[in-house]
Amino acid sequence: MAEGTLISVGAATNHVLRTADPYAKVMAARAAARDWRLGRLTHVFDAVLPDRPARPDRPELLLPAQMPRRGKGRSERARIAMLHALAHIEFVAIDLAFDLVGRFGGDFGPEFTDDWMRVGADEAMHFALLDRRLRQYGSFYGALPAHDGLWEAAIETAHDVMARLAIVPMVLEARALDITPQTIVRFEQAEDFASGKMLGRIYRDEIRHVAAGTKWFNLAAKRKGISPVNSYQILVNRHFRGALKPPFNDSARRQAGLTQDYYAALALKA
Repeated sequence: MAEGTLISVGAATNHVLRTADPYAKVMAARAAARDWRLGRLTHVFDAVLPDRPARPDRPELLLPAQMPRRGKGRSERARIAMLHALAHIEFVAIDLAFDLVGRFGGDFGPEFTDDWMRVGADEAMHFALLDRRLRQYGSFYGALPAHDGLWEAAIETAHDVMARLAIVPMVLEARALDITPQTIVRFEQAEDFASGKMLGRIYRDEIRHVAAGTKWFNLAAKRKGISPVNSYQILVNRHFRGALKPPFNDSARRQAGLTQDYYAALALKA
């Protein structure tokens, strides 16, 4: 961007979504977040976002049921597969954050963009950390297949910010809070303390991401004069394909404002 030139948030988020190369996407995400923080982007949402973001040729995208089993992390091969799966989640999460800004940011004040630009920058950093760890193992992002289930959630909720917030940060990212501590233990049991430490850093950031989702979901519900808890349960039943499966990391979820009254009744149906 030329010195002194202002572009819109819409254009910046659109650029991230239309960038296929993983490393170029990381750089675009970091640049968009930095430009917003430095006042170089206008709070204008004037871009037509793609239904699906641009994707690199690799990894091959399979249906979830076609994905090979990863194992429990006891072998190096299983640990590489686990790191690759996590890298793919973080790669898609970059687009989820910037799509949320570009698609719904115009409905809120600048603080919404503040929060989700920061989340998008975090996801880019998480992907870069995981890809670097894969390379230290002699692998790389794209070496193994992945699935596109996360983006299906974005398509399902593209019409409604409350649905998007309920499903992406408050179900999918909240699930990461449930399973990451045990994943860290598995890496540490294999004496891969570097990966465990990296996942601990990502885990702490994800608490903040779920908190942002809960915060904006509650504000949107308040603006409509409806119950956040009841609305969450309705939207999850309507848009989430699957069940909320215990055990839950109630402590981490509570730190993020996602208390048991939101999800306990849903889990009883699992």
